[in-house]
Amino acid sequence: MQVGVIGLGSMGMGAALNLLKTAGISVTGVDPRAEARAEFIAAGGAAVASAAELPAGTEAVLVMVVNAKQAEAALFGAAGALPRLAPGAVLVVSATMSPEDARKLAATAAAAGMLYLDAPMSGGSVGARSGQLTYMASGDDAAFNRARPLLDATAKTVWRLGNTAGLGATMKVVHQLLAGAHIAVAAEAMALGIKAGLQPQQLYDIVTTAAGNSWMFENRMAHVLAGDETPTSAVDIFVKDLGLVTDLARQASFPAPMAAQAMQLFIAASAQGHGGKDDAFVIRAYQALTGIKLPAEG
Repeated sequence: MQVGVIGLGSMGMGAALNLLKTAGISVTGVDPRAEARAEFIAAGGAAVASAAELPAGTEAVLVMVVNAKQAEAALFGAAGALPRLAPGAVLVVSATMSPEDARKLAATAAAAGMLYLDAPMSGGSVGARSGQLTYMASGDDAAFNRARPLLDATAKTVWRLGNTAGLGATMKVVHQLLAGAHIAVAAEAMALGIKAGLQPQQLYDIVTTAAGNSWMFENRMAHVLAGDETPTSAVDIFVKDLGLVTDLARQASFPAPMAAQAMQLFIAASAQGHGGKDDAFVIRAYQALTGIKLPAEG
């Protein structure tokens, strides 16, 4: 099976590497960044700068880009994958986007004779590297069956949410409400503890062994303790994703005050110049308000 992986970022690279290890699958990675292509080539894969350079007859593409606009361009744009795809190829689209955008992309794919799987995922860079992603997917039987080798190679769990595109995207948006709010409140707790005189490492050790812990606190506040701003997921990702949450809530006439508050915190950190940093460093917004020193700053 000839597969393209579009987007060799923190998630896409891990997924592509696991596909590369799977018998019967030949993988070409797509990324404009020379360093990402070099890493994948060094691992034994092929890599190109544009989806228009994928091998002719590619039977499946896994799209791991940031948003719907990037996904549409990568698949159907002037330098997109469509002319390089085999008839009936499956498009497994894992970008976080609105349900409406997922349905539009699925309709475009169907008009071109392609299968479409609305398949956002979770698991982070660690989950991607270990083949332990969780997919929240929707699509028809043909799309699921054709995509099965890709899902099996990259996932721990595949949730099937229904037969039509948009349901996977909806689930991911709801998930991102939790993820974004958890990161924001984790940063708030750490910042408050520091401001009130607690020792940050001890605060972390106590919370991670007590009932107030969350996966996001344990994972993200470790980045703050280490002073590591390298983005596995960036502040600006949650500006986007929490915007999707509030859009969905507005469309559903549903109040979402926690999501709205968390989004404002991420917007504040981005406005202060931290948008490209690891999302744990939304804590910089609290630092600007309170003057605290973060652990790695002495």
